[in-house]
Amino acid sequence: MKQFSKCLVLVFAALMLVVGNSMAADVNLWGSTTCQKRFLEPGAKALEAATGVSTKVFGVGTGKGLVALLEGKTNVAITSNNLEGSVNSAQKVLKKDGKPAAQIPDDLQFHKITEDIIVPIVNKDNPVTSLNWAQLADLNTGKVTNWKEVGGPDLAVQVVTSHAGSSTKAVFQKQVMKKADYAASAIQVKSTRLEINEVSKAPGGVGAVSAGFFSLNPGRCKVVKTDTISRPLALITIGDPAPEVQKVIDFYRSAEGQKYILD
Repeated sequence: MKQFSKCLVLVFAALMLVVGNSMAADVNLWGSTTCQKRFLEPGAKALEAATGVSTKVFGVGTGKGLVALLEGKTNVAITSNNLEGSVNSAQKVLKKDGKPAAQIPDDLQFHKITEDIIVPIVNKDNPVTSLNWAQLADLNTGKVTNWKEVGGPDLAVQVVTSHAGSSTKAVFQKQVMKKADYAASAIQVKSTRLEINEVSKAPGGVGAVSAGFFSLNPGRCKVVKTDTISRPLALITIGDPAPEVQKVIDFYRSAEGQKYILD
């Protein structure tokens, strides 16, 4: 009888563990890879320990993340741009995919978590150490095609940038390039990691990425000094956040959560 009672206790404990795990709230977050690497992945375990909320991040870029929110694939998008810029990125994604422009709800809510800095990067062997915004604009638009025109070596410029729905690209293009088009010869990649990889391979490469992401994955690149290029990192919801999403927002805004935001 004692053995039977012991078995019942073990079975009950196992059932409670399963029930407890199934009660953990799951939040799927679609969008910015910068948000993914700066705080959502570094803080995931601490978030779940503190709130019981588990998260899964789909790093598809700000534009695609907002499209997923608008199409009902998720109830929260993550962005590395302001609300207007995020909407513009989503519309660019839809246009590129041959889809009609989205109808934007009036009750989109923007929940800022922190600020992020965008830094220009060049190949590690490039001796150039600083560039002003005008020089960066000329390099990225193709007006300048050789590094010797901006004080560098006699070396062809290879522009590397991200996809149409990337907020890093959108912010850099708006602030630094004054919305001018990138050079026709620019290499377009799908992620920040690939952008760093391409600049690492190209002796004359130049790109622009999140400072926080770069510090984790520098490759064979270096940061070039310039005036500060900043943008917000945030979550977007339609209407008020679901309770589990609000817990995510509150955690990363708290003193404890801020510890997991990587510089």
